[in-house]
Amino acid sequence: TGQMSLVGPRPPLPDEVATYSETERRRLAVRPGMTGLWQISGRSDLSWDETVALDLSYVDNWSFTSDVDV
Repeated sequence: TGQMSLVGPRPPLPDEVATYSETERRRLAVRPGMTGLWQISGRSDLSWDETVALDLSYVDNWSFTSDVDV
């Protein structure tokens, strides 16, 4: 829809979404963000699985307070 949040999972490329597992697709349950947990938690030092785990933690535990903390 062209809308992003300040905080949220990284916006995926359409080609990436086509390869997502059902678990990875849960990352799409919230608006993508300009920054998120994985970006402030090691960024390029993280594996794909660690990145997905952080994004899913965000999806499962979202709150306004957690966004302010990020």
